[in-house]
Amino acid sequence: MKQYYRLCASKKKAFALLLGAFAAVSLFQNQTVYSQEFNMKRPVAQKGDQKDVYFGVSIADPYRWMETEKTPEILKWIDEENALTQSVLSQIPLRDELRKEMTECYDYEKQGAPSKHGSRYFYFKNSGLQNQSVLYYKTSLDGEERLFLDPNTLSDDGTVALSDVSFSKDGRYAAFAISTSGSDWRDIFVMDVETGERLKDSISWAKFTNIAWFGDGFFYSRYDAPKKGEEFTAKNEYQKIFYHKLGDSQDQDALIFVDLDNPSRNCVAEVDDDEKWLFIYQNESTYGQRVIFTELNDSVNLKELEFNTLFPDFSAESGIVAVHDGLFYLSTDYQASNRRLVKIDPCQPEPEHWIDVIPESENLLESVRPIGDRLIVTYLKDAADECYFYSYDGQKLAELTLPTLGVVGFSGKKDDPEFFYTFTSFVYPATVYRYDLTTGTSTLWRAPKVSFNPEDYATERQWYVSKDGTKAPIFITYKKGMKKNGKNSTILYGYGGFNISMTPSFKPTRIPYLNHGGVYAVAVLRGGGEYGEDWHKAGTKLQKQNVFDDFISAAEFLIKEGYASKETLAINGGSNGGLLVGAALTQRPDLFAAAVPQVGVLDMLRYHKFTIGWAWATDYGTSEENEEMFKYLLAYSPLHNVKKGVKYPPTMVMTSDHDDRVVPAHSMKFGATLQELADPSSVVIVRIESKAGHGAGKPTAKIVEEAADIYSFILHFTQR
Repeated sequence: MKQYYRLCASKKKAFALLLGAFAAVSLFQNQTVYSQEFNMKRPVAQKGDQKDVYFGVSIADPYRWMETEKTPEILKWIDEENALTQSVLSQIPLRDELRKEMTECYDYEKQGAPSKHGSRYFYFKNSGLQNQSVLYYKTSLDGEERLFLDPNTLSDDGTVALSDVSFSKDGRYAAFAISTSGSDWRDIFVMDVETGERLKDSISWAKFTNIAWFGDGFFYSRYDAPKKGEEFTAKNEYQKIFYHKLGDSQDQDALIFVDLDNPSRNCVAEVDDDEKWLFIYQNESTYGQRVIFTELNDSVNLKELEFNTLFPDFSAESGIVAVHDGLFYLSTDYQASNRRLVKIDPCQPEPEHWIDVIPESENLLESVRPIGDRLIVTYLKDAADECYFYSYDGQKLAELTLPTLGVVGFSGKKDDPEFFYTFTSFVYPATVYRYDLTTGTSTLWRAPKVSFNPEDYATERQWYVSKDGTKAPIFITYKKGMKKNGKNSTILYGYGGFNISMTPSFKPTRIPYLNHGGVYAVAVLRGGGEYGEDWHKAGTKLQKQNVFDDFISAAEFLIKEGYASKETLAINGGSNGGLLVGAALTQRPDLFAAAVPQVGVLDMLRYHKFTIGWAWATDYGTSEENEEMFKYLLAYSPLHNVKKGVKYPPTMVMTSDHDDRVVPAHSMKFGATLQELADPSSVVIVRIESKAGHGAGKPTAKIVEEAADIYSFILHFTQR
């Protein structure tokens, strides 16, 4: 999901009373036979009598006690659930074999594209199975490799990750942010690049932040420190932007911006490459930004900045991509669903004065990046990238040809004579190319040496038709020689939300699944960003069911075309994609052979009450908004649509104990409800990862272990 998720005193008191009652009894009681195959008894969690009334409708929430953090009751429940889950998974013969194969496939050198700061080229590299990638540098591209920062030394188990690195304009200093156990909270530190020494500077409780250098310091965003015991659930409000000057303590940092009238608005700072302009993007959801700006200079008083408004509200997604000849270049979907590039005079920043540089076209303007003396423009056409060079006056100069269907990322700055780009696809790992702007030539810079041959696999871009006639692409990847006989274990993956596009991506853990005859499909769904803002809005709020209909239609397409059958088709998705899987599972349990919802938003009536959940209201709406919205959410909320006695396909609900974006209570409540109500023969397990969060920064060891559990679980129930 894109960025962003207190219980009042009376609710805390009610929780304390409820948990006090639980303390006297076991949290579980063995109910019926869980599964003849695994010879397990299904645990049924103790229930409370919590009820909430929405517009006159009483809704029971018996597992409300699972929303609290790290109580003895919660820890006991997690331990017992994980014991059950591991008991089931340990009985799957293919699990150990897959883990070994995935480890072998993951064990190759991975190197990112270099970026130049000062006189040094910096890049990340992983020797193969290191838990975290290591930051190195060279003084020239063919020079000696030198270690700069190894995040593997920050913890014994790889659960401390480097989440951001930002260099001062002269390349003298590097500020870096770390995340512990997958949390969205960040600690920021500073290093002297020449000596490699860490300075005394230390920033705490930063979250959803940039590190934007200006002079001898940087701007960053943070919240006030949460109350002890509420670090991972408390609602995040009143985000502030500060300026930290090197050598100062954090309590000396200058407060730059805060919106005290609107606690549920986030803000982030950006500074242009020449450090002449400060832009602040303010948002109240995951879509749309209010943009304000001010001019910077050496004599400016940062505590008394006066801002001008560039875009006044939250009705459009906009971002400054360059400042050139005193003009702002803005990529925006204001009055352009597929986005356009405009130039803006800072003296007349209002939208009526904007001038089109690259008008809206039939394909989505995905990104614009200034490199060298030109702009590199990436379009998303049917969920795959196409790239072109443009001049600053909007003239198309040339195309950058890509190897095949896939996605590309760029590394470089304006005035650089070169840039690097990384290409990847479903079966091609990230490959780095260098482009010489003087000669106009592209050469291979780094290609990974993998243990498999990408030519042994194929990816098709097919088209399916949804319930209402909407046509959308679906990517289908398999090992060559696969027969369309309906007997192939098939995974359908989807997301469908928050204007996020599902594009080709590579995961080495996917290769063993394909080698075992698996088919991997990714469906483009409404709610995503593949076809612009109109496509996104068509899968939001009172149109959210479109997303589930699309996903179900994609599943039916795979069955109709012979890739899979109801007995071999599994579904998988994470975060908003976990909601997708939960909704599809409860609406069409007959259609799937297995389901794995990961870190999903599964309680649609209460999601907005935790951490940054309030920011998702533009996509979901809230149960408190109005009666119509409440009824709509209730109709598809996975937690509230589990039916008693229904035979659900084998389901592994997955979450992590440090997920402070989609709090683990979503998955725990949903898993407990499935275990309580589903037909006794239904296999339902809940896997709660320790010392992990929503996904970012997860160490390699955990990635491989998790993937082995997912794919072995799916293969066990879908392979025919």
